[in-house]
Amino acid sequence: MIQLEQVTKIYRTVNGPLRVLDNVTTVIPTDRNVGILGRNGTGKSTLLRLIARAEAPTRGRIRANCRLSWPMGFSGGFQGSLSAIENIRFVSRIHGVDWRQTVKFVEEYTELGNFMRMPVSTYSSGMRARLNVAMSLAIRFDTYLIDEIPGVGDARFRKRFDDSFKMIKKESSLILVSHDPGSIKKHCDVVMMVSKGKLHLYENIEEALKVYENE
Repeated sequence: MIQLEQVTKIYRTVNGPLRVLDNVTTVIPTDRNVGILGRNGTGKSTLLRLIARAEAPTRGRIRANCRLSWPMGFSGGFQGSLSAIENIRFVSRIHGVDWRQTVKFVEEYTELGNFMRMPVSTYSSGMRARLNVAMSLAIRFDTYLIDEIPGVGDARFRKRFDDSFKMIKKESSLILVSHDPGSIKKHCDVVMMVSKGKLHLYENIEEALKVYENE
């Protein structure tokens, strides 16, 4: 499970402080697939980055008793001046896995060819997304954090990802941010709604979707 203890997140903006999360204390289950719903700007992606420790809360603490992925679909963690292989070596060492095996998997999965040895800053957005997806799949986690289901690449790549995603769901749990009610109903067991700086757990997905539609 993931525990949020009095978590507050505030961003400084030209219009003053923006409070995204306001003194939130709750538990996010990791033995079930959790959908994260909320209107634009309510803090769904921020919550995912906080859970992944890609950002720190302004106040409070977040604890997890499982191995969490970085947010799939978020490629901001790449060092643009390094090649894909150099980024993979760095990430693999952080997670204690064999970087050679990871490189082999990513190279075969993405079919990036010689671009694997070029700076990531030279990649198109689609190539960066494919790299992010492949790296997320190459390293196994207890719980995958997903900011929208990736829809990148050609038909063959999407089919490859769909097959991999089915395998992930059998072996791990998901925390899925999505604006698509269909994705939430298809992949999730419970829903957490982000609204006005708070988190609300709904065991009934249909009830959560009704609340979301009326937000």
